[in-house]
Amino acid sequence: MYIDTHCHISKKDYDNIDQIIKDAEKNNVKKLIISGCDKDSIKESLEIAKKYENVYLSLGYHPSEVDSISQSDIDELKKIVTNNEKVVAIGEIGLDYYWVKDNKDKQKELFKIMLDLANELNLPVIIHSRDAYQDTYDILKEKKSHGIIHCFSGSLENAKNYINLGFFLGIGGVITFKNTNLKGVIKELSLKNLVLETDSPYLAPTPYRGTQNAPKYIPIIAEEIANIKDILKETVEEETTKNVKELFGIE
Repeated sequence: MYIDTHCHISKKDYDNIDQIIKDAEKNNVKKLIISGCDKDSIKESLEIAKKYENVYLSLGYHPSEVDSISQSDIDELKKIVTNNEKVVAIGEIGLDYYWVKDNKDKQKELFKIMLDLANELNLPVIIHSRDAYQDTYDILKEKKSHGIIHCFSGSLENAKNYINLGFFLGIGGVITFKNTNLKGVIKELSLKNLVLETDSPYLAPTPYRGTQNAPKYIPIIAEEIANIKDILKETVEEETTKNVKELFGIE
């Protein structure tokens, strides 16, 4: 059994969500963790998780939402998370200096608030970090958080630093791209530090790169990791699923 630890499933991206869930199951992706990271996606994600037994949630406010989030929104998020057993993490949260660079202080403030919420509720976190490694690392170290570095694509040194803080690395379709440096990094890391994700509908793996991604493609990612490490795909499946179960407490 595989688990997709990070996907975005919504009606704006998929015409038939029921089919997306069924296709995943047919490909042995038995559980999905949907990320709700703004007000609209949080609401929709809650509805999907209520409908499908095998769908879990990570909810939080993405750094791109920093200018639209008020204290009442944060209070409401806490209420939602506290009262919904399907929520297994706070996320995706973090820092993004790629798109906007002039609001770093506001991003860091929201990030810390989200981490404090996770710590208060004893939940792991799903971290988004783009062009912001050092600030992300420093804040995670300060807050003593644990969880997953979503869509990891950094250096081996970055990987080891995150792992030393107690984080797993979320590996997705990028690992299949010809021009990625991630292959060399993954070769040096243990499976005990890795989990699988698609980030659907984004970043579809080769040979589907450039098309709409879906959770059913998780086995392609596992196969690529197996090839890189010269091990069986079933070993990748077993170890990464074990990691997810231990982190989130799901069976």
